[in-house]
Amino acid sequence: MTDNMAAYTKAIAKVLCGLSPSILHSLRPCQPCLPRLPVRAWPSLSPFVLQSHSFCEAASLQDEDTAQADAVVSQYKDRPWDYLESEEYIERYGTNPVWACYRRNHKGGIPPQKTRKTCIRGDKICGNPCPICRDPNIVVHHQNVKLLQQFISPETGMVYDPTRTGVCMKQHKKLNEAIGTAQDHGLLPFQIPYAEFSGEDYSNSHDAVGSSPPPPCLISGDAWYKWYGKITPDQNEVAKVKKMYKAYLK
Repeated sequence: MTDNMAAYTKAIAKVLCGLSPSILHSLRPCQPCLPRLPVRAWPSLSPFVLQSHSFCEAASLQDEDTAQADAVVSQYKDRPWDYLESEEYIERYGTNPVWACYRRNHKGGIPPQKTRKTCIRGDKICGNPCPICRDPNIVVHHQNVKLLQQFISPETGMVYDPTRTGVCMKQHKKLNEAIGTAQDHGLLPFQIPYAEFSGEDYSNSHDAVGSSPPPPCLISGDAWYKWYGKITPDQNEVAKVKKMYKAYLK
């Protein structure tokens, strides 16, 4: 009789352990009745009693982690330049630019001459997003100077071509706008090409801005252009013109 009772209670305990948390919550009023039973007769009920507590602890820890992650994301969204100084960024990228180790997936051995238009279309993200789209903490902003400097050549001051950095055309357009705004606000320097000039270009002695020479004095019978007198017309052409205008010639 005792063996049958123990087997029956074990079967009931296994069924109760597989119940959902909502059903377990409804069975909590029955838990005070369980300690009255002998422990040896109910060896499999201890996991059932402790399972709800472990589930609650795991759920609370998960909620805390989610809340902390949301707080970090909102902080980087409002102040995106703080992410480049965080330990997470240094551990992931180090001192290299965000596009240094990026390689785009493509067919064949020759990479495409243009990057994709965008990596995110609605709620869908492509399989290999660009260096900016793959990290949600990277935000293109005109005050995020450290990020913008990674896409500017230190020798020429020009923005790197997207085929070198791998960013999509949508993010490349945002980078150009942010860099232009940062230069207008004085956050980024810009280079003006050097042009050599001479003093003659800004003086009145140059032929283009100097005074016009006086007209030559003409003698009666002389042509205005000196080379006009050296021209000998074709007599056949002159005869044709005289014949055409014979009625009007006197």
